[in-house]
Amino acid sequence: MVEDIEDVSVNYEEDGVQVVQELDKEIISRGTWATVIFRYRQWERSREGYGPDRFTLRRYRRVGGEYRQQAKFNISSVEQARRIVEVLSRWIADAEEAGPVSEEEGEDA
Repeated sequence: MVEDIEDVSVNYEEDGVQVVQELDKEIISRGTWATVIFRYRQWERSREGYGPDRFTLRRYRRVGGEYRQQAKFNISSVEQARRIVEVLSRWIADAEEAGPVSEEEGEDA
């Protein structure tokens, strides 16, 4: 647990081996609930090296002055990440094309 969301990491070491190597991170939202996306690689013993890039989206909640992980979603491949980006891009374009929804319309939906 950490006090500053900037300090969260997915780096993980076991028996002197860095099993999870964080390559990058972006803080998507801040506050009591924070969202962070990480790019990382995992050590693969069979290859004696790191595997392909992976991604994980994590939600943290600030409790008692410290951020605690509340949820995570792992994206296991670049192809899966690409597909998620494609779908979200299409949905965002559809939503922008439709325009804003009034409160009354949103309640009936």
